[in-house]
Amino acid sequence: MERAMEQLNVQLSRLTRSLRRARTVELPEDNETAVYTLMPMVMADQHRSVAELLMNSKFDVNYAFGRVKRSLLHIAANCGSVECLVLLLKKGANPNYQDISGCTPLHLAARNGQKKCMGRLLEYCADVNICNNEGLTAIHWLAVNGRTELLHDLVQHVSNVDVEDAMGQTALHVACQNGHKTTVLCLLDSGADINRPNVSGATPLYFACSHGQRDTAQILLSRGARYLPDRNGVTPLDLCVQGGYGETCEVLIQHHGRLFQTLIQMTQNEDIKESMLRQVLEHVSQQSESHYQKILTSLAEVATTNGHKLLSLSSNYEAQMKSLLRIVRMFCHVFRLGPSSPNNGNDMGYNGNKTPRSQVFKVRQGQGARRRDPASVRETRVSEQTKHSLQEPLELLWHSLDEWLVLISAELERNRSDPAAGADIASLLLKQPLPEVVMETGGTYAQGEDVISMTANRLSAVIQAFYMCCSCQMPQGMTSPRFIEFVCKHDEVLKCFVTRNPTIIFNHFHFLLECPELMSRFMHIIKAQPFKDRCEWFYEHLLAGQPDSDMVHRPVNENDILLVHRDSIFQSSCEVVSKSSNEKLKQGIAVRFHGEEGMGQGVVREWFDILSNEIINPDYALFTQSADGTTFQPNSNSSVNPDHLNYFRFAGQILGLALYHRQLVNIYFTRSFYKHILGIPVNYQDVASIDPEYAKNLQWILDNDISDLGLELTFSVETDVFGAMEEVPLKPGGMSILVTQDNKAEYVQLVTELRMTRAIQPQINAFLQGFHTFIPPSLIQLFDEYELELLLSGMPEIDVADWSRNTEYTSGYDQDEPIIQWFWEVVHSLTQEERVLLLQFVTGSSRVPHGGFAYLMGGSGLQKFTIAAVPYTANLLPTSSTCINMLKLPEYPTKEILRDRLLVALHCGSYGYTMA
Repeated sequence: MERAMEQLNVQLSRLTRSLRRARTVELPEDNETAVYTLMPMVMADQHRSVAELLMNSKFDVNYAFGRVKRSLLHIAANCGSVECLVLLLKKGANPNYQDISGCTPLHLAARNGQKKCMGRLLEYCADVNICNNEGLTAIHWLAVNGRTELLHDLVQHVSNVDVEDAMGQTALHVACQNGHKTTVLCLLDSGADINRPNVSGATPLYFACSHGQRDTAQILLSRGARYLPDRNGVTPLDLCVQGGYGETCEVLIQHHGRLFQTLIQMTQNEDIKESMLRQVLEHVSQQSESHYQKILTSLAEVATTNGHKLLSLSSNYEAQMKSLLRIVRMFCHVFRLGPSSPNNGNDMGYNGNKTPRSQVFKVRQGQGARRRDPASVRETRVSEQTKHSLQEPLELLWHSLDEWLVLISAELERNRSDPAAGADIASLLLKQPLPEVVMETGGTYAQGEDVISMTANRLSAVIQAFYMCCSCQMPQGMTSPRFIEFVCKHDEVLKCFVTRNPTIIFNHFHFLLECPELMSRFMHIIKAQPFKDRCEWFYEHLLAGQPDSDMVHRPVNENDILLVHRDSIFQSSCEVVSKSSNEKLKQGIAVRFHGEEGMGQGVVREWFDILSNEIINPDYALFTQSADGTTFQPNSNSSVNPDHLNYFRFAGQILGLALYHRQLVNIYFTRSFYKHILGIPVNYQDVASIDPEYAKNLQWILDNDISDLGLELTFSVETDVFGAMEEVPLKPGGMSILVTQDNKAEYVQLVTELRMTRAIQPQINAFLQGFHTFIPPSLIQLFDEYELELLLSGMPEIDVADWSRNTEYTSGYDQDEPIIQWFWEVVHSLTQEERVLLLQFVTGSSRVPHGGFAYLMGGSGLQKFTIAAVPYTANLLPTSSTCINMLKLPEYPTKEILRDRLLVALHCGSYGYTMA
């Protein structure tokens, strides 16, 4: 019994000792195993357990382990385990031992802000001047992380606060780069060299400006930092502008006023991003009225100088043109920020960022007030007189522009009055030598070049600049009356420019898109440009400002995916599109069908294809079939569906999105509906698509004298409203106004508008509201109704052999006639696009029916393509009767004349002359 009790006491003693030591085993003898036993205890700062294990142990406290070869002292300093750190130091751990990267325990403590560990290491003679492999010392780590409270303690032990790393950077360099103001002040107070360059010649001020550290730059400049470039000549201002750091630029300019003009000159440097320059100029201009005026006046002077260089025929056109337009864009951007410049039509009190302009020009405490006299804390406004004076330097350029155009106009007039030159526009565009007054401007020209060829592009670029400057003075969406007057004054010259070189429209005459009054003057020239060129211009302007991206947007989260259900694709698509951001939809579309994994362009194309069929699904009552059975027109009775206007808006969005992203839809509308989308007035011929017989009756009224026929028609019609016939007046009091020979044209037009427009006006408006969300009205008007169909539904493949086999001839033509053989030879030589234009020109549609030309439909049923003879007269163009698919082809004397006249007719489309 006594023996058993003795054994129990021994076991209890061992258990107690084990619990007190927090271990059940002794420290292994080999260092490799022992260090991994100790490491978690050191990290947790279990110093008593570590002391117990190290007691009577042969473990080497300086043993380096792991890939980076660190000791336990490194681990303690890194984790802030101060008790373990002291224990290890007492056991003989080396405070200056360096790991594989050259870091000492003091480096790690400084990097992580372990103040107590740093203090203990310094007590045990840690060397603060040791550099790691990159040349970094402990004070570099403190400066990087802005540990100012630790830095105060450390600098007392540092012999040189300007110790350099491998790149020649001191602690002051890195503190300035990271914007640690108190650290910068501490280093400067400790004697850091404020202008010390690194190996590339970059000073602390350079580092502060490279990262837009405004307050740090302010401290350095107030302490006497010099404005020095690096060894490549890059200055602190260069760095500020490249990064768009407006506040830091402002600080530099405050201390070095000469830099203001340097900033203005930088606007001509094509290597600097324009967006960054805008940010800088915007910030500097908003600091005070004087800054605002000075920047605008300086930009206007630079723009004027560049504009006159551009007008000098000996200058480099491309370089001067880009420079001028770049500077003018920046001028206009800053100008619009002025406190009295108009913004959105009637709100003169807000800038483009919706910040009250009264606040923009206030000096507020905490935003610069401490650097200015408190008496200047007030609201300032730019007066109207001052606003106009800011553009005065540019008036010299506009005056020169006007003189050039007057000179060219006089030259054109001289050529017109010359009997030998003729009076048509083609003669005026023939090459004429530059007059002597032009040569006196200092320009040079090659022998044989004419005034228009030499000046058109240059003057057009200045005209674009003039338009931009006029526009920035007007409310959004309004064209300057001054600019409209300018275009009207020089109308003939500008049309000569465009006729000679149509790309001017696309490159410089952007005002045509924004001002319908001006657009109408040039429309015939614009519509005469190749369809492909107009498409390129359309998408260039449509996508301007959008980031480059694939058609299929790869969203960052599920909310960006359009998740739709196949069994309810119309309703579910309508719901998800209405909830989506229009800007995101413009950037790209990602579609996934519910329960399916597939995504990508194929799924997007399938989605558009299915939706285009659903839009015309009769269950929704949105569209009705036209007389030919292949095209669709808005249903005047669509209100049977209570959501019909929302659905029309959705249909417009889908077609707008498809056009925006160049996706084709499997749907064709009547020619009149395409006209509604384009804003083109309908005419009586368009009625044939929904009621061919009624269209023939209207045609008969126009073609015959109705004076004595006793028709007793009034300006009213009966129309079907949900099965009930109602008489509707065509104009006020129309039921009592008789239709006569004198007013029959008005009657036909009003009937047409009622049937084709008024009856479906709410539906049209809702559709256009959705369509214009993605497609601006000003851009889509570049096309006619035939071309819009091609844009939306694509270019069909046309089999010319099938076409010729299913063509009929009348009025004296047959398939053996030479002119008919010429015609088909010309058709074979046409491009696919031109063949489609021909098909549209004659039939009103680009579509070939299923089964080929044998199934071509007319206004009253099947109607083959027909060619009728017309007597030839000089310059006569072919015409067509679209309701009977008839081409009226004059009896041209040669194949060359036939081809020329046919192409003119096709490219003019319906513009410029009326189709029969």
